[in-house]
Amino acid sequence: MMSTPTDMTSVVDQPLAQHARTAASVGERDAITGIFPPVTPDGRYIVARGRLWRRANPALGNARRTALIAELMGARSAVGAALRSQDSIALLAARGRVHAVKVALGDRGSVWWTDGAPDQNHRLARNTSYND
Repeated sequence: MMSTPTDMTSVVDQPLAQHARTAASVGERDAITGIFPPVTPDGRYIVARGRLWRRANPALGNARRTALIAELMGARSAVGAALRSQDSIALLAARGRVHAVKVALGDRGSVWWTDGAPDQNHRLARNTSYND
């Protein structure tokens, strides 16, 4: 199994097949593409199309994380139903549910790490400290 690269420039430029091998040890398969996205060396972000996306808090227990993901899928389904029915009140409620679950997972809100490093979520990897 391949280790996670320490140079983000090389991670961003890797072909998709290598992305899959790079993050395979992490165990988070992308739901849409079916591949394992590359993960930053510190495990805080995945890299998708050159952009950093904050990962869920690894300190969450497996059962808690599974329950939160199930709730997230239900909330996203409710967003879709509200959009299809053009129900603006239900849409606001469903989006509020999605946000609350994302905060509970650690994807949004306060960062889950404690070393004082800034949040670089949604930034292009080449414009962050990961492009060393």
